[in-house]
Amino acid sequence: MTSTDTTDNAVVPVDPADALLAEARRLDAADPLAHHLEAFADAPGVQAYLDGNSLGRPLRDTADKAAAFIRDDWGTRLIRSWDEQWMELPMQLGDRIARVTLGAAAGQTVVADSTSVMLYKLMRAAVAARPGRDEIVIEAGNFPTDRFIAAGIAQETGSTLRWVEPNAVRGVTADDVASVVGERTALVVLSHVDYRSGALADMPSITRVVKDAGALMLWDLCHSVGAVPMKLDEWGVDMAVGCTYKYLNGGPGSPAFGYLRAELQGTVLQPIHGWWGAADIFAMGPEYRPEGGIRQLLSGTPPVLSMLAMQGMLDLIEAEGMAAVRAKSITLTDFAVRAYDALLAPLGVTLQSPREAAHRGGHITVGHESFREVTQKLWADGVIPDFRFPDGIRLGLSPLSTSHEETLRGVLAVRDALA
Repeated sequence: MTSTDTTDNAVVPVDPADALLAEARRLDAADPLAHHLEAFADAPGVQAYLDGNSLGRPLRDTADKAAAFIRDDWGTRLIRSWDEQWMELPMQLGDRIARVTLGAAAGQTVVADSTSVMLYKLMRAAVAARPGRDEIVIEAGNFPTDRFIAAGIAQETGSTLRWVEPNAVRGVTADDVASVVGERTALVVLSHVDYRSGALADMPSITRVVKDAGALMLWDLCHSVGAVPMKLDEWGVDMAVGCTYKYLNGGPGSPAFGYLRAELQGTVLQPIHGWWGAADIFAMGPEYRPEGGIRQLLSGTPPVLSMLAMQGMLDLIEAEGMAAVRAKSITLTDFAVRAYDALLAPLGVTLQSPREAAHRGGHITVGHESFREVTQKLWADGVIPDFRFPDGIRLGLSPLSTSHEETLRGVLAVRDALA
């Protein structure tokens, strides 16, 4: 769709994409993080990668670091590397994620397992830690894993699920939660950033509501860690789980992390009793006695190789700070919304994310009934967002690896595929 310019009485079509391109280039020129774009590996044939909220791009040096690990740490030092460095890696890397991205002190975060396993451990432990309470509160539209695990734990423990059903675009509010929690609530499980709309929950306010009710609060940070600053310690968060393959760029299947507030570590005891969580890991005793600190969240041998790639991304985030990363995230998503208004709204596409940056995480979602087919065409053309049932395309804009011009290329490709 075009407007017109009548300068010198001539009618000249003006494509809004031209103004957006000029704006994108101004934003990129002024971007203090733009120099990091070169740190990420090229993907031949890809015009725009807008799925960093599902799988972050690898850094250029990841392959060399992996080769050096196999050659030296594993290949040369062999099993000696466990004593020399690997035994403490889950806790050391957890502390680093906590310091750089979570606003949390050391000794409360550990890297291990998949997101699903870590969610199960902490949910099940939380319910056991609140005897006499028999309700688990969770959002009806939360990510399937969260809901499925909560339902399974409710069945195991004879608990009841209570559903929060917020506005789909606005996301969960403190008032929504206050309306369903009470003296029977053992645990509340919510996502900090909604995986569909990108809605950003008010973590401190909701956490206060839950704790005032005497329940425990568990936050799913999968779509916020590395994109949205937080202060878990200051806000009184009890537990949190997040993945490392989105904005932390740890690679497919890289392990999750779990946060357990220090004062809860003696009472919230995870149920999968493996040797790595035992008080004396090499005692090989007849019965399980949990380690007193955060290591008790571990069960089996940690996936050391899978912890490698995320360390380079943490270097970048730590060098810039989460405030700068969030500022870039806001300029990207604000620009994407303006591009939507100019290019997609006239074609009947809906905005399925909050317009206000303060209420939005690192991605926006746009909707159209033909987007399943459109996504297939986009992927074939080297433009990669992702599709979310029933009609949404998510534009996941990872701040350190995405430019404003790349964002515009993606939106233009959506427009052209529709038109």
